[in-house]
Amino acid sequence: MLQRFEATNLPVARQRTIRGEIMRVLLACLVLFPSGLLAQPQVEEILDITGRYQFLGPDDTLAILDEDGRLKGYVDVFQGEEESDVVLSYPITLGSRRQNRIEFKTGKIHQKYYRFTGSVERGSGRQTRDRDHLRFVGELEIIEVNGETGAESSQRLNVVFKSLGKEAGGEE
Repeated sequence: MLQRFEATNLPVARQRTIRGEIMRVLLACLVLFPSGLLAQPQVEEILDITGRYQFLGPDDTLAILDEDGRLKGYVDVFQGEEESDVVLSYPITLGSRRQNRIEFKTGKIHQKYYRFTGSVERGSGRQTRDRDHLRFVGELEIIEVNGETGAESSQRLNVVFKSLGKEAGGEE
């Protein structure tokens, strides 16, 4: 617990000098080291998020190309055996990155598309070639459009998309 410094035995002029010196030191610290005194947590900036990530299913893939904050790529979704197409490849039509925040939206196939909003984080992998080196953590919205009425219905999921790494054929 802090106690107040009482300088009752010191002359008033000396007390003012000590207070003035303390204020000058504090002011100098604020000017020279502002971020250290404000104790703001530093978020590690991740420079490149280009790569392949596991999507919803074990065989589904999200491929991202980060070009100066514009995201391009696709989402490959494997279909069940009852479907005529083996894989549906949804192109990313809108995508952006601002620091560690990312957003993207895919094109529509069979009246369905995806929208993601979240952040990029470091995963458990230590190097870019490792699985789970990076993660996209956020909310995925799966939107289905009624072909007759045009009405949209959506399902929201909290998701974590982990990078596949080079060893898994994720990055080349």
